[in-house]
Amino acid sequence: MWTPCRCGGPPGARVVGFFVVLRGSAFPAHAIPKGSFAGAAGATLLGLNTLVGLGVFSLAAALGIGALERRARQDVATALALVVMLALGAAFLGQGGQYEPEVYALLFGEILGVSSTELAPVAAIGAGCVVVLALVARPLLLSSVAPEVAEARGVRTGRVQVVFLLVVAAATTVTVPVVGALLIFSLMIGPPAAARAVTDRPGAAVALSVALALVVVWAAIASSYASNWPVGFYVGVFGALSYALGRAWAAWRRSRVRRRAGALAAA
Repeated sequence: MWTPCRCGGPPGARVVGFFVVLRGSAFPAHAIPKGSFAGAAGATLLGLNTLVGLGVFSLAAALGIGALERRARQDVATALALVVMLALGAAFLGQGGQYEPEVYALLFGEILGVSSTELAPVAAIGAGCVVVLALVARPLLLSSVAPEVAEARGVRTGRVQVVFLLVVAAATTVTVPVVGALLIFSLMIGPPAAARAVTDRPGAAVALSVALALVVVWAAIASSYASNWPVGFYVGVFGALSYALGRAWAAWRRSRVRRRAGALAAA
């Protein structure tokens, strides 16, 4: 049974997206959903609930990236985890003999609906992501904008990074069934990056990123209905457009400040 999804994906992922942009962790946020897709393929092969496979492989990818970062650069560690997960996904799909429709939907998303049996787990894990981020918000913000200062004040930046990656994994688990392993990156990066360009206040940026993501999803659904083009196409386009508008607003605001400063200097 399918129930219309009126939220455009769990809000936890959109809140996480702000910290993804702030910490410059776009590559891990791109790799973890791809790894979770391999888990969904394996769960389908074994006849298990896909949420179980998503959760196990998302957590494994997050822990693997966190462990490898201590011995290698972040981009190298993330790339290694991504390659391993994609290889496992290809193996699982090959053993199944065909591309299962459910796995295909997990790759490209089922943005117009979510299984009614998954509503409670999705809501619970999404709320958990928000709670965890609220608890670690101060050290997470400090280690994101000034890691040296955070370490000087006793913040264990390595532990904070692992906690953050686990939250990204949890958000991935509940968001991939709705928007897909490919589209989640559009929503997790585009609107938060636009909000970050518009305001420097963390609270306002988080709220704005959630609002922009909702606008992107609803506009994509409406445009798809009117044009009969795929929803995913519009999600990607509107996500990129939101970022472009955010950067344009920031550029206009900077030019306005410079003009005022020039006028005051001339006076």
